[in-house]
Amino acid sequence: MPWWGWLLIGIAVFLVAAAVVLYILGKRMQKKQAEAEKQMELMKQQVSILVIDKQKKKMTEAGLPEAVLEQAPKYARRMKLPVVKCKIGPRIMTLIADQKVYDILPVKKTCTVTVSGIYITELKSVRGGSVPKIPEKKNFFQKLRDKAMNAVSRK
Repeated sequence: MPWWGWLLIGIAVFLVAAAVVLYILGKRMQKKQAEAEKQMELMKQQVSILVIDKQKKKMTEAGLPEAVLEQAPKYARRMKLPVVKCKIGPRIMTLIADQKVYDILPVKKTCTVTVSGIYITELKSVRGGSVPKIPEKKNFFQKLRDKAMNAVSRK
């Protein structure tokens, strides 16, 4: 058998082994995530907060407690998180928001949210108005078509 045949067999074996390893790791991660969601479900409570500011910051810059930073994996510390600075009762706290909640959370308004630890999971109500809808994200071609339509309508 020529050398390139052995090379192809080696590559195929490596790819199959990598797929098996990724499958096993994926199953483990799904189990961990299910346990974490169950734990968050047990810890959730409704809280009235006044949203002061919301930003996307790195975990190290967000002003989160040291215990949270120690528990987070190293790769997660460099990722940008949706961080909400809010007033809960007399205390000003920094909380992490779920991405879908972060998009619709109004700034400078009092809201009732579901909180699990330092994680905002759901927006229940907004004082002085209704809960805003999640804005639909447009893909590249929809944005391009909108720009073209605006350019044509201007002329």
